[in-house]
Amino acid sequence: MPSRRFADGEMVMGRWPGSVLYYEVQVISYNDVSHLYTVKYKDGTELALKESDIRSLLSFKHRKSQSSSSSPSRRSSSRSRSRSPGRPAKGRRRSSSQSRERKDDRKKTIQESSLALLVLEFCLKPSENNTRSYNGEPESTERNDTSSIILEQKLKPDLEIEHVLEHYSLRPRKEEKKKEEMYSEKKISETIKIIEKASPKTKELEFGGRIGTFAMIIFLPATVFYLLSMCKQDDPSLMNFPPPLPALESLWEARVFGVFLLWFFLQALFSLLPIGKVVEGLPLSNGKKLQYRINGFYAFMFTAAAIATLLYFKFELHYLYDHFMQFAVSAAAFSMGLSIYLYIRSLKAPDEELAPGGNSGYFVYDFFTGHELNPRIGSFDLKYFCELRPGLIGWVVINLAMLLAEMKIHNQSVPSLSMVLVNSFQLLYVVDALWNEEAVLTTMDITHDGFGFMLAFGDLVWVPFVYSLQAYYLVGHPTAISWPVAAAITVLNCIGYYIFRSANSQKNNFRRNPADPKLAYLKFIPTATGKGLLVTGWWGFVRHPNYLGDIIMALAWSLPCGFNHILPYFYVIYFICLLVHREARDEHHCKQKYGLAWEKYCQRVPYRIFPYIY
Repeated sequence: MPSRRFADGEMVMGRWPGSVLYYEVQVISYNDVSHLYTVKYKDGTELALKESDIRSLLSFKHRKSQSSSSSPSRRSSSRSRSRSPGRPAKGRRRSSSQSRERKDDRKKTIQESSLALLVLEFCLKPSENNTRSYNGEPESTERNDTSSIILEQKLKPDLEIEHVLEHYSLRPRKEEKKKEEMYSEKKISETIKIIEKASPKTKELEFGGRIGTFAMIIFLPATVFYLLSMCKQDDPSLMNFPPPLPALESLWEARVFGVFLLWFFLQALFSLLPIGKVVEGLPLSNGKKLQYRINGFYAFMFTAAAIATLLYFKFELHYLYDHFMQFAVSAAAFSMGLSIYLYIRSLKAPDEELAPGGNSGYFVYDFFTGHELNPRIGSFDLKYFCELRPGLIGWVVINLAMLLAEMKIHNQSVPSLSMVLVNSFQLLYVVDALWNEEAVLTTMDITHDGFGFMLAFGDLVWVPFVYSLQAYYLVGHPTAISWPVAAAITVLNCIGYYIFRSANSQKNNFRRNPADPKLAYLKFIPTATGKGLLVTGWWGFVRHPNYLGDIIMALAWSLPCGFNHILPYFYVIYFICLLVHREARDEHHCKQKYGLAWEKYCQRVPYRIFPYIY
């Protein structure tokens, strides 16, 4: 087994992958199996490097002194030889021809080196804003100084010879300039093609990798059908398992599927209406910003007007309740078909448009997490549309259908207080999301996750059919609550909503414009990416205060269902598990992205979701 050359904690020079640049790094550890060194750069970035990509600091200092001491003598000797008057004319002609050849070779070398530096600078600094912190001082000053010294050592002899040869060139300047431009344009186009083809693969697989994602493709639809089947039972106890399975022919009806398609394309039509402002999303990896039309609240109002019209003409909206399982099956079938279409079209997408978390090369994993980041048909963004429109607005329509079904089945002139609370709380949540639609552009669903089965099924099936579980449960299992209990539950929901909304607004405003005078009271830790980590306000209380507000609201939505069965509290249990998973995912992502700054933030804000608990 080969012995390691560098010790843990030793300061060395590490080559940045894919470039000729060396930076000062610290050796963290060594893997005896892969023979790779884990090194940490001064901004906190950690990479695994081969031993051949690491050099000692002394070797660079030695090369620097050699280069500086020998350069003047080379210049003087070359100058004296080229000006020697005693050489014959023939010799001068041969020397001139050879010098032109050497000059061309040197120019190519210099141009290729300069081009490599230009491309590397473009890759490492996609936007000029990211090179400076909020106080205007350059980031990673020591790293830039070290790289400039190394490049100076590498290119200095070539630049000096280039200067001498150019001074005595016999070739016309126009011809040389034209040749240089053609050569540079060719090399730039070739290099850009190489960059476009080089797309980083997803190395760390989530959700249990290929086996876990395959299981979830089966488990998620099964969970939805199980929950809906249990709610239909007279005794929805967990001990009453499994519920009687319905006949397969009763799960599908063409008319129901047609109604679902009509709903989906109606919402798509509303989203394409030229109303509402157009905003830009966050910069993508290639520096581009996509445009989005913000008209979700208008779509909600148009939908409300359409539903009111149907009710005016005596349309039986409780048809949704009578065929609820069939609607869920139709939505699941549509989401599967949409996921297949999304994966097939992603195979032809450019590498820079692929999702960083869904580019593993494994079919099942990429199909589940989403291979393409922002699939669009023209200007119609499929992921952004499904995130808020058909599922979220459909959730409110389903709740209203359950309220009307309760009144009809139990011969009530007014809905129960429990049903009113559930409808009101969840209506507030949906309206808030649509009113603050622009805030979704900064979430990981939009900026990081691809659009695959996970989001398609979640947006079109899980949200409308699982989030409405409390209202569906109350239709078959009415629960009476007193006004004081209803008031206490309302206060609890308001507390959760206040935490959720104020924390999200604080974060989104700071991301959009950290220099806003209204946010001057907020303190933050600057990071190497140019962004800041808030350490005051809600984000100085816990690391994920929006998740805390979500959990409190979820509890308030379930309490009106009473305590006879645990089934209505599935949403609370699921929400806690989901948010803990997201929190762990965010922690890992932020640690990789912000490095040492994230460690400082975690020391300042020790609690993740629940203060003094977790």
